[in-house]
Amino acid sequence: MNEFDGPRRLIVAITGASGAAYGTRILELCAELPDVETHLVISRGARSTIQSETGMTVAEVSRMADVVYSDADLGAAISSGSFPTAGMIVAPCSIKTLSGVANAYDDNLVVRSADVTLKEGRPLLLLVRETPLHAGHLRLMSMATESGAIIYPPVPAFYTSPATVEDIVDHTSRRALERIGINTAGTIRWNGLRAGADVRSG
Repeated sequence: MNEFDGPRRLIVAITGASGAAYGTRILELCAELPDVETHLVISRGARSTIQSETGMTVAEVSRMADVVYSDADLGAAISSGSFPTAGMIVAPCSIKTLSGVANAYDDNLVVRSADVTLKEGRPLLLLVRETPLHAGHLRLMSMATESGAIIYPPVPAFYTSPATVEDIVDHTSRRALERIGINTAGTIRWNGLRAGADVRSG
């Protein structure tokens, strides 16, 4: 029996770096996919940024997920490798969370789930949100990459001719999902300079 029989379980973590809109957009996109089940963890730091940056309450964001856990619940299902998932996205990923992942310092559910994702060989994608970066940040990214994490800073693609901030967030969120194998209809794709870039998947 394949461990992914039934809906694909995706862990989504929102941490305290600026960029809560990425996590919420990923949840929205997954809600449109009947074969994806989202498991959400919101860090303590993210509880403030969600409200200030998105205008949504933590309760409203939580209702967008299929299953929600407390970041303090180290006994949650997603803290064990025996609980099959399709992977995990941390959006955004704070430097504190990056450090925890890089050093396997599992003192909260976000980092514990990320560590489990790595040890089981499942995709872990970190939307690291910080600039400028000093050498310590870069070392942490290198360490996390050596353990198998995908470092995915939310760098906008301007070939899509975004008209709004929402356009930028949407494209990055779709591409992040695709990087771990979850495709969404409507992604704007590069199609070459001559043919034009605004080609959407159907």
